[in-house]
Amino acid sequence: MEPTDRHDDDAGGDLASVVLLGLRLGTTSFGGPAAHVAMLRNEVVRNHGWVSEEEFLDLLGASNLIPGPTSSEMVMHVGMTRAGTPGLVFGGLAFLLPAAFISGGLAWLYQQSGNLPAFDQVLYGIKPVVIAVIIQAVWGLGKTALKGWWTAGLAAVALALAFTPVSDILILLGCGVIAALASGVVQRRGLTFGIAGAWIAGLVPVAAATAVPYSSWQLFWSFLKIGATLFGSGYVLFAFMQQEFVDRLGWLSQQELLDAIAVGQFTPGPVFSSATFAGYLMGGWSGAALATVAIFLPAFVLVAITHRHVGALRSNPWSSGFLTGVNAAAVALMASVLVATGRDGIVDAPTLLLALGASVLLIRWRVNSALLIVAGAAIGLLLGWLA
Repeated sequence: MEPTDRHDDDAGGDLASVVLLGLRLGTTSFGGPAAHVAMLRNEVVRNHGWVSEEEFLDLLGASNLIPGPTSSEMVMHVGMTRAGTPGLVFGGLAFLLPAAFISGGLAWLYQQSGNLPAFDQVLYGIKPVVIAVIIQAVWGLGKTALKGWWTAGLAAVALALAFTPVSDILILLGCGVIAALASGVVQRRGLTFGIAGAWIAGLVPVAAATAVPYSSWQLFWSFLKIGATLFGSGYVLFAFMQQEFVDRLGWLSQQELLDAIAVGQFTPGPVFSSATFAGYLMGGWSGAALATVAIFLPAFVLVAITHRHVGALRSNPWSSGFLTGVNAAAVALMASVLVATGRDGIVDAPTLLLALGASVLLIRWRVNSALLIVAGAAIGLLLGWLA
């Protein structure tokens, strides 16, 4: 079933519900893109029934195949499905603006005091819950995407490749092409698309030898270029920022980049909010605004262009097979995140118990994940106070 825009009498109510969902996720979704997607799935598939599991997977596959922040693009896709173009625009803004404002405020504090506020105890309690949220999503999406030994094997290969230097987009495209080949109806344009996607995924900013004077237009162009060419997770963003603003332009120090990365990790919402923090350090409030607009603008445009064609992917035999492979790989890539988050978030007996308990509450009793995130933060603060 193709995602469709809503234009009935309930359009206003649909838009309000999309905006409220975006705000709720934008203020409570900690843990990076995999956790954001997991929380979004819990809301729009399980709690509200706005899209089916299959539709959600197709939207996820489409989001993974265009540049930009995947979790933000998923919110935009769901918003457009539920409330048309206004849902895309205002749902997307509701999701990303809280993180942008928080990051901008922290950048101001950072310049005033020279360091960041300590969030160690809050993160101590939140991280195990985030792990549980990802486990729930991988379990639910896996049952839909992995329909037999063939797709399960493809996912296993993708999972193994996720721990190598191979980029996420190459894994996604490779699995998609393999699945399309297996369907026996590959067309030349499909192979061309795969090759072009691999080439685009290899694009990186070119480093220069000397620093250049600060320019707001250069700042905007640099972040626009990153937003329009960056595939993969938020961690890839940091490599692009290193090459562009530390190595090439010399506008950020290595420590400032590391602090920008930290802000993207412990604030809710998209990890791309690191751009807001870095933009403020380079150009004040105007730099923060320019960086935020530039890095997210391509996502709005690309989702608007591709959304109406998501359903058509399933009506064509080749593209249907391609998307089946992409979906299997997407689930595997989400599963790979569990290794890194588990190593970082489960550090002792209390965090292990938190992760296990939250997993049971999510999978067995379907407790709202946002409530569990808040509870995890409170438990972390309490344990820190008792220590």
